[in-house]
Amino acid sequence: MKIIYLTLSLLVGIYFLIVISIYLFQRSLLYHPTENNYLEEKLLEHNIQKIVIPSEHELTGWYYKKNSKFKTLLFFHGNAGKLENRIYKLNDLSKLNINYLIIAYRGFSGNEGSPSEDGLYLDARAAKKWLNSNDIDDSNIILYGESLGTAISIDLAKDFNFAGIILESPFTSMVDLAKIYYPYLPVSILLKDRYNTLDKMKDINSPILIMHGKKDKIVPYNMGVKIFEIAKEPKYKYFNDYDDHMMEFNDNLINSIDNFIKRIN
Repeated sequence: MKIIYLTLSLLVGIYFLIVISIYLFQRSLLYHPTENNYLEEKLLEHNIQKIVIPSEHELTGWYYKKNSKFKTLLFFHGNAGKLENRIYKLNDLSKLNINYLIIAYRGFSGNEGSPSEDGLYLDARAAKKWLNSNDIDDSNIILYGESLGTAISIDLAKDFNFAGIILESPFTSMVDLAKIYYPYLPVSILLKDRYNTLDKMKDINSPILIMHGKKDKIVPYNMGVKIFEIAKEPKYKYFNDYDDHMMEFNDNLINSIDNFIKRIN
């Protein structure tokens, strides 16, 4: 009995040590500024303006102005990598009748500061403010969220009406995701950054396009389906059987984005 008691005590101690460690270091598990984000870097095939956006920390941004009459895509990237890791997407987006601004969050792409949910929300608002200060109204802004950026887009859109929203591989909440990856932990209590996208969808009034692949190994496809089901009209979807988390920017996906832009124009 004594050996059993000691063994159980040891296991409980190890469990609580794991819980405490994950609680203390959870943001380093969530945010990966130096990770290559799955894909090799490419060269930009168009000219951009490198800008600095004031937030709590200065933010690096790339601004592409193709035509002042076009709407502007405000791009929020995922939880890993640099702006350079999105060049393959930006090259394709630049071929559409759209301008774009992509920003790197605090702690990413050489920016000072450390990422957090509240901090990234502030950075998103700073990017919108920069566009507004350059004579681009919310009615001419289309939000584009990639993975983690989908939650940032929805948080911003719940307080403002934009021309449209595009979500690539969205998730319902970080709590829901954490329960999948850490089923043995009380994540509902532990998580600092919750990103409750599903709960905010009721406040979204902008047209929305939701894109998700059934082979997504990071964010389950059914989360994208849930987001779509609860979204208000007008809503559109691009779901397919073969895409993983970082969706392939092929002709079908680009055409879906292009058609969405044309609809909201």
